[in-house]
Amino acid sequence: MLRSGTLFRWRSIVVLRRHSALRHHHLPIRLPSMSQPLSTTPSYSSSSEASSAAMDDLAMKKCVPCSSKGIKLMTEESANELMTKVEGWNLESENGIMKLQRAWKMKSFTKGLEFFQLVADVAEREGHHPDLHLTGWNNVRIDIWTHSVGGLTENDFILAAKINILNIGHLVRKKSAA
Repeated sequence: MLRSGTLFRWRSIVVLRRHSALRHHHLPIRLPSMSQPLSTTPSYSSSSEASSAAMDDLAMKKCVPCSSKGIKLMTEESANELMTKVEGWNLESENGIMKLQRAWKMKSFTKGLEFFQLVADVAEREGHHPDLHLTGWNNVRIDIWTHSVGGLTENDFILAAKINILNIGHLVRKKSAA
């Protein structure tokens, strides 16, 4: 399915049809980020993470519009229950507002920007946008909260789960063995 605002490169494929007739088919292929090969399938960090996220259901859900009447501020107790489904994220309170927060150390400044582009693609598809922070030359932090209700909703956990399954191994600085 083609989405507006997404760049595509058209690849011509020749298909040998019955009776040796040649036909050309044009398939859209999403332009890769600077260091990614061409791909038409979503990229996950590992099959176990993708299946784990699928089992949790959060990564398979769709964010609901923040303007809908059904969106309600989550209690701290409810948020703590969902924290087990978004590994690596922390529950933070800033000026009385609960937020999900996670930080990464990238290989370089440009790798941080590539990561933000991956997150932006997910955020646009979901219609739910996190606060992105790039400090120093490689320190990345994401804060997720629903501004319209002044705290956390299920949307925030859905977005965090979708960010967790992004393939970012080539962007993140590897921890040294201690």
